[in-house]
Amino acid sequence: MVGTSQQVKILVTPTVIADVLIIEPKVFGDERGWFTESFNAQEFSQATGLNVNFVQDNHSFSRQSTLRGMHYQLEKAQGKLVRVVSGAVYDVAVDLRKSSPTYCKWTGLELSAENHKQLWIPPGFAHGFLVLTPIAEFMYKTTDYYHPQSEVCLAWDDSSVAIQWPLASGVMPNLNTKDLAGLSWEQAPKF
Repeated sequence: MVGTSQQVKILVTPTVIADVLIIEPKVFGDERGWFTESFNAQEFSQATGLNVNFVQDNHSFSRQSTLRGMHYQLEKAQGKLVRVVSGAVYDVAVDLRKSSPTYCKWTGLELSAENHKQLWIPPGFAHGFLVLTPIAEFMYKTTDYYHPQSEVCLAWDDSSVAIQWPLASGVMPNLNTKDLAGLSWEQAPKF
């Protein structure tokens, strides 16, 4: 929903997966610096048509070439509003909803401290990101609490999904044990 008046504080643009939205808050700047409302529940609801209740904020710090993902929870599925406050990442969402016309499709977007873009990822998606800069700080709001008993990891490099990560040819990202053991598309439970 693109707004044209100065009243608009956020711009919302659908990605190739219509339910995954790019959120661009208005940034007010001058020679001193800048200010933005990183989240306003009323503005978010009006601009997106969504009425979500965020219950948890998370903040992570990662080094270049770290890949975190592709994570999701089967129970207590989380919607996420994600952003970067330092550095840059390539952020990816994979549609795991069997009834969706974009089932097994993915979308990716560079999020950075400079572009101020955020990504809304609804429940029913696997999510992950690759750090593009020497360091990155990543923040996200969730619509449900972390529930480790139902957490699943889809393999970041599954050929059925075929995410095009911005990695140099032959370069492996830095992965933790959980992400190294991600399930194939065929093995991963869906919604």
